[in-house]
Amino acid sequence: MAIISSKKQPHEPSGGQPKQHRESAKASLKENILQPEAATDEQGKQEESIRPQRFADYIGQKDLKDVLDIAIKAAKSRGEVLDHLLLYGPPGLGKTTMAMILAAEMGVNYKITSAPALERPRDIVGLLVNLQPGDVLFIDEIHRLSRMTEEILYPAMEDYRLDISIGKGSSARTRSIPLSKFTLVGATTRVGALTSPLRDRFGLVQKLRFYEVEELSQIVLRSAQLLNTTITEDGAKEIAKRARGTPRVANRLLKRVRDYAEVKSFAKICATVAAEALHLFQVDPCGLDWTDRRMLTVIIEQFNGGPVGLETIAAATGEDTQTIEEVYEPYLMQIGYLSRTPRGRVATAAAYKHMGFQPPNEQLSLL
Repeated sequence: MAIISSKKQPHEPSGGQPKQHRESAKASLKENILQPEAATDEQGKQEESIRPQRFADYIGQKDLKDVLDIAIKAAKSRGEVLDHLLLYGPPGLGKTTMAMILAAEMGVNYKITSAPALERPRDIVGLLVNLQPGDVLFIDEIHRLSRMTEEILYPAMEDYRLDISIGKGSSARTRSIPLSKFTLVGATTRVGALTSPLRDRFGLVQKLRFYEVEELSQIVLRSAQLLNTTITEDGAKEIAKRARGTPRVANRLLKRVRDYAEVKSFAKICATVAAEALHLFQVDPCGLDWTDRRMLTVIIEQFNGGPVGLETIAAATGEDTQTIEEVYEPYLMQIGYLSRTPRGRVATAAAYKHMGFQPPNEQLSLL
């Protein structure tokens, strides 16, 4: 038997409809919960953003900036959109930042996505249809686009139209949807993996190079100012020397050194403090970490400096072959500590000296 109380509920308005009122209250509460309001920690992360917003704040890549500056001024003078741009180079050199600066310099909006996120045709179609005139669409790791997505991009890049097939069989027909003129900025670490039809549709193809120590020092000083961290020029140079020529690594090391300085109560980051902190994080003066040094030590001690095969190095160090080949070897080869030969990997005389070993008197033939 149901018991119905005749007592009026505290929040029930007289003469109203309590069920509708409760549903309205729930809907209002849900709307408040789903409001796109940044939390305190999220706002802090936004404030700590150290990406440059203009070319004037972008340090390094002088040749690339000159080329893009001319392209932007020419496009503005003709009232046209910027030509499609392909940026390639190692990760962490500022390809995403460059795309954001291009949009800011052109005075348009930008949208950022990555190729793995565009698995289905409707994903790229939705992005293209919603673009406004002049917008910049940035696709990271563009060499990983699916074949179908590439086919959709071809007419969109050339003729600013979208070809959609409607129906099946004999009743199938193609419908073309006009698109707003936009600029596609593609970024890749493997430009050779792009198909020729896609690569040829970019009007500008530019490579980002590694940064010099002086440029990285300026980046560290600028980032430290934005992070409200006091650092000397010697301290910034000490971090820059270990940053592998990459701004992303330099900013990451700066944040770790900042943590060390705050915990140890140092008023500012000098060269000594930076060296102590990076020694704690096992980053040596050449930017090598523990795994890099472990690889060189194994090649020198266990295999007499090589040649030694990739599979053998992977088994001896406990790393998989892809990680060694794509993560660790490129930098070791770049600084001249490792040679890749047909017979295997060979540690150079510079690697011997850096690791504290006596280099052999007669180097083995690399052929």
